[in-house]
Amino acid sequence: MDLRWWTIEVLGGADRSAALWHDVHGNVLVEAAIAHGAYDWAWRRQSWGLIFEIGFRADDRFGSFRDLPAVRAALDAVPDPVNGLLIYPGRGGSAGQVLPRHPRPRAGAGAAPIPREPSSVRVALAAAEPPPTRAGVGASIAG
Repeated sequence: MDLRWWTIEVLGGADRSAALWHDVHGNVLVEAAIAHGAYDWAWRRQSWGLIFEIGFRADDRFGSFRDLPAVRAALDAVPDPVNGLLIYPGRGGSAGQVLPRHPRPRAGAGAAPIPREPSSVRVALAAAEPPPTRAGVGASIAG
């Protein structure tokens, strides 16, 4: 089954922790997610805060989930209202990559072609001869 994952990261604030925020608003978020089609979800606590990952079966489900008044109120109440909330598609935090990484070509000097000696060019000059004189041109000027 192909799930559309969304991540909500909540960072702790100066006066309140993300764990306290989770204790107050965590159940509301899970109930709202289930009611709007969430198939899977997970909470992970980190030293800097917490991560809430939600998997929906359809793309449009997260938008309707986020527009709920209870969800908006919970997201507005994060400990650090300026920098303490990150919402983005996909799995977050240190979830790792689903597919193995492949080496990419090097950028910059590593991708530049190897310098080569310029090919020698032989230049030959043509022999110069004076222009031919025309009869009568000089006579009309003198006369």
